[in-house]
Amino acid sequence: MKQLNSLQSAIFLIGAILMVAGAAIGMIYKSVAPWLFAIGALAFTAMQLQQRYEGDNITIVRLRRIMLMSDVLLILTAALMFADEGNPFGLDHLTWVNYVHNNWLVLLLVAAVIQLYTVFRMDAELKKEAKKP
Repeated sequence: MKQLNSLQSAIFLIGAILMVAGAAIGMIYKSVAPWLFAIGALAFTAMQLQQRYEGDNITIVRLRRIMLMSDVLLILTAALMFADEGNPFGLDHLTWVNYVHNNWLVLLLVAAVIQLYTVFRMDAELKKEAKKP
């Protein structure tokens, strides 16, 4: 895996902190939270895209693709947070409540679980690969 330089690592960390802050205040300050989360998700995703794997281990390549799917879910979470501020799709109230209102939490949970899984599995696979002669 290509390592990030110090500036990229700082952007990665700030993006993660902004996502946590945006998700934490998402129920209280609905006007600020989507912006924090979206900026954090874009920074986090951009830095994960910078980390490339140039080996031939198919397991790590597969885990990397799964991680990128999780990044897409994080960006969709930000979009749903913006949509949660009102009814921008013009849906009737019951449909909006069932399919949009606070459902960003579900996408965030799925993305977080996928991120955790891929990070731990990828770390184990990279350690195995480093031990090979």
